[in-house]
Amino acid sequence: MPAALRRRTPRGKPTAGRGLRLPLSSCAVAAVLLAVVLVPLLVPLDEQAVDLTDKLHAPSLAHPFGTDDVGRDVLLRCVYGLRVSLLVGVVAALTATVIGTAVGAAAGAVGGRTDRMVMRVVDVFSSVPHLLLGIFIVAMFRPGVWPVVISVGLTHWLSTARIVRAEVLSLRSRDFVDAAVSGGASRWRVGVRHLLPGVLPQAGLAAVLMVPHAIWHESALSFLGLGLPTHRASLGNMIQDARGTLLAGDWWPTLFPGLFLIVPTLAIASLAGVWRERISPRRRSELML
Repeated sequence: MPAALRRRTPRGKPTAGRGLRLPLSSCAVAAVLLAVVLVPLLVPLDEQAVDLTDKLHAPSLAHPFGTDDVGRDVLLRCVYGLRVSLLVGVVAALTATVIGTAVGAAAGAVGGRTDRMVMRVVDVFSSVPHLLLGIFIVAMFRPGVWPVVISVGLTHWLSTARIVRAEVLSLRSRDFVDAAVSGGASRWRVGVRHLLPGVLPQAGLAAVLMVPHAIWHESALSFLGLGLPTHRASLGNMIQDARGTLLAGDWWPTLFPGLFLIVPTLAIASLAGVWRERISPRRRSELML
C-alpha cells in the first residue's frame, strides 16, 4: 500500500484500540481484586480436602470450571491460587524496586569509580538467568510463599537499578541541580530533595511492570515443584497437577488456571503501558522489563 494511502494517527490522539485498552484493563484488574478479596471471605477453602466421588466433572452449574482429579472445585482453587500469585507478585515487585532504586540512585549520584563498580556487579548478575538463580535461592528454604518472594525480589532488581541510574544521570545535568550544588547543598541533600523525587515515577512504573513478571516467575517455580507445597492452591501447582488429565482429554483443569494466569498479567501490563506512555512517551523502550 502506498505510504500516502496509509492511515495516519495524529500524535497524542488515541486510536480505537488504545481507547478500549484502558477501560478493559481497568475492569479486569478490578474484577480480579474483588475476587481475591471477597471470595475467600465468603467461601472458605480446605486445601487438603478431596472428594474422589466428584472428580473430573466437566464445567456445569454446580462447578462452573469443573473439578480436578481429586474432586476439588477448579474455580475456587483458581481464585485462591491467583490470590497467592498476586501476593507474591506485589511484595516481590516492591522488594525488587526498593533494592534497585537504592542501588541505581547511589551509583548515579556518586558516579565515578563507584558507579562503574556497581554497574559491573549488575552486569554479572544479569548474565545469570533469573529462573536459574531463583531456583538456587528457593532450594535453600522449605517450600512456601516467602522463599518465593525472596527469590523473585533478589533476582529482579537489576532492570530497576539501570532505569533509576539513567534517570539520576540525566537529572544531574539539570540546571536546578547545579543551582543547588552552587548554593552549598550537600550531596545527601541534593540526592534526597532533588534526585530521588525525580526518579520515583520511573521506579513506581518499574514496580508495576514487574508484578506480571513476578507472577509468572512464581508460577514457574511452583510448576517445577520448587515454589509452594503441592497441596496449596497455586496456579503453577494446578497446571502441573493437570498435565495427566490433559492427555486424557480433560481440558478444564489446565485451561482455566492458564486463563487466570494470562488475563490478569496482561491487564496489569496494559495499565502499566498506559502509565508509561503518559509519564515518558519518548522513552518507552527504557522501561520495558
